[in-house]
Amino acid sequence: MLRTPVGEKRLDILEWLKEPHRHFPPQRHGDLVEDGVTADAIAARLGVRREVAETHLALLTDIGLLRATRIKRRLYYRRDEIRIAEVARMFEKGW
Repeated sequence: MLRTPVGEKRLDILEWLKEPHRHFPPQRHGDLVEDGVTADAIAARLGVRREVAETHLALLTDIGLLRATRIKRRLYYRRDEIRIAEVARMFEKGW
């Protein structure tokens, strides 16, 4: 966790993925909750290019806050609730 996940865009992504049906349109493949959301959809919501969104998503995935699932040729991202709860507990304990 040398690189910080803190940043407005990353926090927005984590927040939106709590309730993906509320923040993203239905996708052609994959369920928004079960499978996750594509980088294209997240980029559109952020108002940035896909490559920029993929940088944020890669960081969040690398530190374990998101899980990526490949369906066909795309990656779908969803929150890893267990890991997020573990990290929250570490900070509550004064880590």
